[in-house]
Amino acid sequence: MLISVASGKGGTGKTTVATSLALAIKNSRVQLLDCDVEEPNAHLFLKPQIDTTETVNVSIPVVDESKCTHCGRCAEVCRFNAIAVLQKQVMLFQNLCHGCGACMLACPENAISEGEREIGVIEAGSSNGVEFAHGKLNIGEAMSPPLIRVLKKRINGTGETILDVPPGTSCPVVESVRGSDFVLLVTEPTPFGLNDLRLAVEMLRLLGLPHAVIVNRSGVGDSGVEDYCRSEKVDIILRIPFDRKIAEAYSRGIAMLEAVPEFADKLRQVYEHASRKAVKR
Repeated sequence: MLISVASGKGGTGKTTVATSLALAIKNSRVQLLDCDVEEPNAHLFLKPQIDTTETVNVSIPVVDESKCTHCGRCAEVCRFNAIAVLQKQVMLFQNLCHGCGACMLACPENAISEGEREIGVIEAGSSNGVEFAHGKLNIGEAMSPPLIRVLKKRINGTGETILDVPPGTSCPVVESVRGSDFVLLVTEPTPFGLNDLRLAVEMLRLLGLPHAVIVNRSGVGDSGVEDYCRSEKVDIILRIPFDRKIAEAYSRGIAMLEAVPEFADKLRQVYEHASRKAVKR
């Protein structure tokens, strides 16, 4: 089963839930993939032993100026404006290129070939019975979905996989949750939390993915999240109280389950709920 742990905004406790859920169900074969490749931090809590590192590249065009007639056809077909053709020069903006290959197909002189550019790395290992991998996007890179797609190829399909998803509702989030059997949305009981929870729920409904809510720091803020979930018939399957022990553990890079072991049963109940409501494939 593939469970994604997502949130409409950052700082709600998404990684706290993802890492502790993995530890709670580790008696069955479980892996955790940190898809928040722009700022991965699950490793801070799991402290895995990294065994392998894989460089991830994307395709980019390479122009042979000796063949190029500067007709401009490549720039015309590039919907991402990654190529500009001047009178005697072709300018490539590699960070804008999506590697679609349209420019190569459109070039009448066969002056464009395919090259590669490194965008990041994937590191993999294990920690305390949990298989682990995360992606690290190179600084300055504009697009993370290609790296997320390569990371998700490591889903083994033989056990339980938990994805720690980037915050928000943008393209990296959609790429991460795509194919999930169930999505856990972690939020907080504040107006900001409610606003971004609405966006996340709408996104998952459009994608047709079953989901439920976990309220972190329950007991502070207001009742907006509770009222919204009740009116929209979205299940709240766990409430994590505002607890100093959890906050202190987080600040020291300690998983919530290690600081508050009594949450193990509650997290296993979350997993069982997800199993019952998951997409049947």
